[in-house]
Amino acid sequence: MSDPCQSCGACCASFRVSFYWAESDVHPQGTVPAHLTQKVNDHYVCMQGTGQFPVRCVALQGELGRSVGCSIYPLRSSTCREFEAGSESCNQARQSIGLATM
Repeated sequence: MSDPCQSCGACCASFRVSFYWAESDVHPQGTVPAHLTQKVNDHYVCMQGTGQFPVRCVALQGELGRSVGCSIYPLRSSTCREFEAGSESCNQARQSIGLATM
């Protein structure tokens, strides 16, 4: 089965990927590499590259709309885990990089 996300990546180049700081490996049970995050406020961090324009998550590898992958996929945040392919947000991101909606 082919994963449509691996030929897209628009979500990683369209939205700020923010999450509770304890999801980073600064916390004993956190997984997201803290050196790839930046502080949003006292409670939240975001993936580097997603807190500014143009947006592109530091963990995104490859060419948007062609072949992409997440360099920290098994360690990714809840924000990424909960993002749904084909959702309204997904389709907005896809349109923003010139891809058809799902």
